[in-house]
Amino acid sequence: MGLGVVGASHVARSRATVASTTPIARLADETGAVVVPRDSPHRTIGDLVAAWRANPARLTVGGGSSPGGPDHLLPMELARAVGISPRRVDYAAYSGGGGDLLPALLDGDVDFAATGFGEFLDQVDAGQLRVLAVTGAGPVDALPGVPTLAASGIDLVFSNWRGIVAPPGIDDADLRRWTDALTALHASPPWRAALRRNGWSDAFAVGDTFRSFLVRQDAAVARLVADLGLN
Repeated sequence: MGLGVVGASHVARSRATVASTTPIARLADETGAVVVPRDSPHRTIGDLVAAWRANPARLTVGGGSSPGGPDHLLPMELARAVGISPRRVDYAAYSGGGGDLLPALLDGDVDFAATGFGEFLDQVDAGQLRVLAVTGAGPVDALPGVPTLAASGIDLVFSNWRGIVAPPGIDDADLRRWTDALTALHASPPWRAALRRNGWSDAFAVGDTFRSFLVRQDAAVARLVADLGLN
């Protein structure tokens, strides 16, 4: 599970939230990227933000998530970070994920996308798309020379995450068994290879550290979803 489940639970007004689960382990983070078509007039993230601020309704941002998902929450958080009301963002959701979003980007149906950078790495390498900024805490090896939002003067760090949780009330023996198994997975060469292959960052956390993270995530997403009027 990840950020998408957190958002979906609040959009659906579910009484069950991730904060009520039993955390096992957070495994990885996926950095986002602000991506534009090759011929976009916006050469830098500063160019894009200036045009967006001038007329938010004129720029369409695409994403592979329904409202409440990571591709939706990221541009909303970005808008808020640069002084734009999230309610003024023209967001186009492509329910098929990156597979449907890619043609929209290439054809210019959307002006930019804010999504996991691994979705379109082949098209970036081929020169069909350009990445203006990455959204994580640091630069991405696969995207040399691409700045972070923070390095571009935007006070936002955003990433999707992957983790394992269990139902509430599992017994201590089961919790230890799952925690031990995922700790062993985290230390294994195949997992390290999977992190590199997918462009994920190691974000391993268990126990109270992961529990506190889930509580903070749940509260932050709940506030944003409420601000957007989605619940």
